[in-house]
Amino acid sequence: MSLELVLITGMSGSGKTVALHALEDAGYYCVDNLPPELLGAFARLEHREHANRVALAIDVRSAAALPLVPRQLEELRTEGVKVQTLFLDASTETLVRRFSETRRRHPLSKEELRDGRQALVQSIGLERELLAELREQSLVIDTSTLRNAQLLAYVKKLMALPPGRLTLVFQSFAFKRGIPMDADYIFDVRMLPNPYYDPQLRPLTGRDAPVADFLRQQPEVASMQADITGFLQHWLAPLAHNHRSYVTVGLGCTGGQHRSVYLVERLAEHFAGDWTTLKRHRELDGS
Repeated sequence: MSLELVLITGMSGSGKTVALHALEDAGYYCVDNLPPELLGAFARLEHREHANRVALAIDVRSAAALPLVPRQLEELRTEGVKVQTLFLDASTETLVRRFSETRRRHPLSKEELRDGRQALVQSIGLERELLAELREQSLVIDTSTLRNAQLLAYVKKLMALPPGRLTLVFQSFAFKRGIPMDADYIFDVRMLPNPYYDPQLRPLTGRDAPVADFLRQQPEVASMQADITGFLQHWLAPLAHNHRSYVTVGLGCTGGQHRSVYLVERLAEHFAGDWTTLKRHRELDGS
């Protein structure tokens, strides 16, 4: 049986430990803070010892050796290892708040946290630069608005999907709460007719039949759905050919409750026959 390797990396304070716990719960053999120099050798050793599902966490504490990782991952793929990389991210403001709340010191910081916010922001900026290449090759999960339980559930859903096939992640969100950092494509649907202004539809969501019926009858909604569908149908095959494992499509409206939710449901339904699909509703999941 071929080896399944999940590499977890990302920003300090973004929830990598929580994600690793989710993989451990899912049956992966997990190792935290593995030196990048040992990645290939460790994966091969564990496979020989009959561990077919391995998860490793590597972060900026191994900054000097991080440039080795992309090449090592490519070598493992050529050997038949099914490699997935997850990059956990969060807004700088969120990371600053988390470090302030826990009183932890950033691994790149040369000053104590009490010496000021500016030093912490600079450390976070440097960390983003050091991890940029790994981020580019990974499925990015924006944890800025996620609670630990939501992150656990999402990672477990990802690991339940069949490996080695491009997965489409459709995500609804509210622009008023910020654009998700993990989206490869963003579509703004705020110009569409809004069910919010109907008192009977206002408390419902795009998953409810009355809202879906209302939006289905709007020509602008049908046109937007057709345009997004056409764009994705044109580009998904080239993305898959380029060895992309995940493509995240964000659809945003004002509150992330009606229009974006409806379109995520419809698009996921449409593409489910050809690609592995996953739905996320940022403002509704876990609420």
